[in-house]
Amino acid sequence: MLQIAVTGKPNVGKSSFFNSSTLSNAEVAGYPFTTINANKAVAHVATTCPCQELELNCNPRNSKCVEGKRLIPVELIDVAGLVPGAHEGRGLGNKFLDDLRQANAFIHVVDASGSTDEEGRPCEAGSHDPLEDVEFLQHEITMWLFGILKKNWNRLVRKALSEKLDFSKVLYEQLSGTGIKLEDVIEAKREINIEYHLWEDNDIINFLDTLLRISKPMLIVANKADIPSAENNIKRLKEKYENVIPASAEAEIALTKAAEAGLISYNQGDSDFNILDSNNLNENQKKALEYIRENVLKKYGSTGVQEALNTVIFGLLNMLVVFPVEDEHKLCDKEGNILPDALLIVKGSKPRDMAYVIHTDIGDTFLHAVDARSGRRISSDYEIKNLDIISIICR
Repeated sequence: MLQIAVTGKPNVGKSSFFNSSTLSNAEVAGYPFTTINANKAVAHVATTCPCQELELNCNPRNSKCVEGKRLIPVELIDVAGLVPGAHEGRGLGNKFLDDLRQANAFIHVVDASGSTDEEGRPCEAGSHDPLEDVEFLQHEITMWLFGILKKNWNRLVRKALSEKLDFSKVLYEQLSGTGIKLEDVIEAKREINIEYHLWEDNDIINFLDTLLRISKPMLIVANKADIPSAENNIKRLKEKYENVIPASAEAEIALTKAAEAGLISYNQGDSDFNILDSNNLNENQKKALEYIRENVLKKYGSTGVQEALNTVIFGLLNMLVVFPVEDEHKLCDKEGNILPDALLIVKGSKPRDMAYVIHTDIGDTFLHAVDARSGRRISSDYEIKNLDIISIICR
């Protein structure tokens, strides 16, 4: 299962985002280091389920279907809050950085209202610049990796030169355990136009900045977007960074709880809600719901929580969804479950790639694939498209 790390300094709503994404109960409080041990839970990315298009009743096994939306699980990890100097062991830095090792991507939650200082302590709204928080987190992760490389740098260079080794492979081996792939190291190294044995510290840092952008892409969630001081900061964040989603995790939690209580009709990601039982809502609750509608949903289109999850998986990680079936005529597995599984695979994947995602044995015995919609055999170099329904034929 894909793992996404929810990162950020203390007290910016990081655990609230985690809770609203996963319907979990990670501790939330207004002081630094509330999260000490990483919390893990399952969130879901949402896509269209083919069941309505094909007028079928699906029987999901590895996912859920809610009103024609297929919800596919991913793992979120809510790690300890980060403070400047974390790569040197300050705060819970070592714990934080260790928890990031296997993450495929980062969701960096920042306080867009500027009401928490660089240490995560409450301050006057608008008095802290959230752009500084983005810069320091990127710097801390880069410097953590720099520390791993720097202590052995001269030895690595000598080894590569004396043994005539591919330096990308040498770097990859040194960074093993960080979840970084060899092809990412090769691509990042290509951008440094200096022979590796001449690299200075700045060249190593530039290489690592590039490597992180490629191997562990980051989405900025501009949380507390409903607070007035957030509006201009969100505009500034979007001007400087490509991937920014305004959000209100607290609004998402409030709407979810109201829906669970039967007071409103609302699903995560919706752009509005309907009040079902106004008689059981007191005036404060009505005001709170109207505040969310005016200052979050109408202003930004949603609470931003589901949009953030989908953006990471389908945007930053470049994934798509395919539905594998065993019987291409009935669109079911051997137990008769219709459209049973929804798989996340990288765009550009071919049928054999998909077979290996399902199971190594299926990949090893792959013969060909069938497009279940048309019933036709598809070529081995066919690029799987989003929402394809495919049957893998094995020998």
